[in-house]
Amino acid sequence: MAMAAASSSLRSLRALSISRALSPLPLLRGFALRLLHQGVLEEGRRGGPGSVHPTAVVHADAMIGQGVMIGPFCTIGSSVRIGNACQLHAGSHIMGDTELGDHCIVLTGAIVGADLPGQTIIGSNNVIGHHSVVGVRCQDLKYEAGDKCFLHIGHNNDIREYSSIHRSSTSSDKTVVGDNNLIMGSCHIAHDCKIGNNNIFANNTLLAGHVVVEDYAHTGGAVVVHQFCRIGSYSFLSGGSAISQDVPKYMMVSGDRAELRGLNLVGLQRNGFSSVEVMKMRRAYRKIFMPINTNMGQFDDRLAEVLGRNRTKN
Repeated sequence: MAMAAASSSLRSLRALSISRALSPLPLLRGFALRLLHQGVLEEGRRGGPGSVHPTAVVHADAMIGQGVMIGPFCTIGSSVRIGNACQLHAGSHIMGDTELGDHCIVLTGAIVGADLPGQTIIGSNNVIGHHSVVGVRCQDLKYEAGDKCFLHIGHNNDIREYSSIHRSSTSSDKTVVGDNNLIMGSCHIAHDCKIGNNNIFANNTLLAGHVVVEDYAHTGGAVVVHQFCRIGSYSFLSGGSAISQDVPKYMMVSGDRAELRGLNLVGLQRNGFSSVEVMKMRRAYRKIFMPINTNMGQFDDRLAEVLGRNRTKN
């Protein structure tokens, strides 16, 4: 059926060119390109060799997997490796020594990697949003040209529009993003950050260099985290907060500069903590952070007492 339709269209083009005294070659050439591209697209959808739009620039040394769809005006560098069934939307660019895992989607305007020493490795099933910048040179003034710097991203991350994730600042370190993170629009993850799994960063969350975020943390919009801070698992950072100190696990903080506001009860419930576990956390929180009188000792003493009790019970 498809061949019959193509033959009919060719006959129509010839008739049109003759009736208007035009050369049929430009019309036939354009039709052939469209027909070829449409055919390759269909093969790509069926798991075949995929498609490369005629306007895309793909270096001959790039390694492209099966079923990859490369849209208009994309550029693919010589050292790039793209896994199977990836989609590169119009105007996206992958450069440098960059590895993209299977089933990734790179949306319009995104830039992945850089033509600099070092490497960007991205796992499978990641979405890189419109005009995001991932795996480029850091903004640390200590960076020295020629250093090999690295970014490793895991699997199943959703990196939304206009976000930026930078490589490490030195060859002895790397920026790391784990698995199953939602990084909303216009977020920034600076050099040498270590991001765990299952975190949610709301829009305009800004992480300075060397920040560590454990697992299941959640930030509100426009949160700013000072360099070298550590954000504990299951914590919640309220919108607009400026974080200049470490945030303990399970806690909720807010303010400029952020202060403890209690346990992150909603986050604990959503992540399956039992009422008994939450009750024990409340007792520990009151003991450590809300001493009734000065006879309860300094912070380190109270923390050691709580930890000692837990070890004795276990």
